[in-house]
Amino acid sequence: MKLVLLERESVGLDIDVSRYQNFGELTEYANTVTKQEVRERVASADIIIANKAPMTEETLSQAPNVRLICNFATGYDNIDLDYCSSRKITVTNIQNYATVAVAQHTFAMALYVLEHLHYYDNYVKSGAYSAQGRFSNFHMPFTELDKKVWGIAGMGNIGKKVAEIASAFGCQVIFYATSGYSSCTNYKRVDFETLLQESDFISLHCPLTDKTRNMMDAKAFSNMKSTAILLNVARGAVVNSTDLYHALLKNKIAGAGLDVLDYEPIRSDNPLSEFQDSNRLLITPHMAWASTEARERCVAEVYDNIKAYLEGNPIHVVS
Repeated sequence: MKLVLLERESVGLDIDVSRYQNFGELTEYANTVTKQEVRERVASADIIIANKAPMTEETLSQAPNVRLICNFATGYDNIDLDYCSSRKITVTNIQNYATVAVAQHTFAMALYVLEHLHYYDNYVKSGAYSAQGRFSNFHMPFTELDKKVWGIAGMGNIGKKVAEIASAFGCQVIFYATSGYSSCTNYKRVDFETLLQESDFISLHCPLTDKTRNMMDAKAFSNMKSTAILLNVARGAVVNSTDLYHALLKNKIAGAGLDVLDYEPIRSDNPLSEFQDSNRLLITPHMAWASTEARERCVAEVYDNIKAYLEGNPIHVVS
C-alpha cells in the first residue's frame, strides 16, 4: 500500500504523522501546488492525503491505483467528486475538528477590533502612557458586547458554537440560513436584509457556494450599521475585498476581522493590503482553525478515515 501526503506542512511540522506508516509506505511532500507536481507525485499512490491540491481528472488520470482520497479539511472544493465517482475513488473529509478553535478566533478578532487593542498596546509601548498624569486612558471609546445584536450567517456547528459564546457575553443572537434551510430553533432566524440592518456584529460561518460568493458586497455594506463589525472565518470569496475596502474607507462600517481571503496568501494587488489602520481592520493568515489541539484532531481523524476504509466500513464519505 502506497500513501502520498501532498501537503505535509499544512498541519504543521510539530504534529506527528508517522502513524500513517501503519498502513504502508508513506511518502511526504512539504507542499504541492501545481497540477504537474500533483500528477507526478500521485502516479503510483493507492491513498492520497491532500488539503488544497487539486484532485481532478487532469491530475489523477495517470494514477491508476488510487482508491481513497482523504482531505485534511472539511471543505472539499479542491476535489472533482463526479470524476472520483466515475473512477470509484472514495473521498472522505474530516468534521468538527476545528469548531472550538474557529469560534475562539472569531471572538479574539471581535474584541481586538471592538476594544481598539492595537491602539492601546501601542499607547503603552510607545511611552505615551508613562508620560501621562492619570492612571487610565480611553481616548478611543469602545462599547460592551452585552445587549448587542450578534448576527450569524451560516448556523452549522461553528455558527452554533459562536452563538453559544455570544449569548454568554449577553448578546442577542440572530442568524441567516445561507442554504435556505436550518433546523436550529434556539435562536431567531431572519432574512439577509434583517441580518444586515439589525446586527452590531456579523460573523460568517457559511460554505462558499454560488449563493454566498460575494454575498458581502457594496450593497450589503450599505445596509449595515455604521457601527457594525464584520468577521469572516468562512471562505474569503464570501466577502468582496474591493467593496469591503471602500466600505472601510468611507466609514460604511466600523471595522472588520478577516482570517480568510479570496486568494491565499494575500496578493499584493488586494486593496485591503493598502488599508493600514489596524484599529479597524485585522487580517490573520488563515489560522483560526489551527490550534495545536485542532491540528492533532485533524491528523487523527484522517487516520481513522483510512483505517475505517481499509476495514470495509468507510466513514465521513463525501463521494
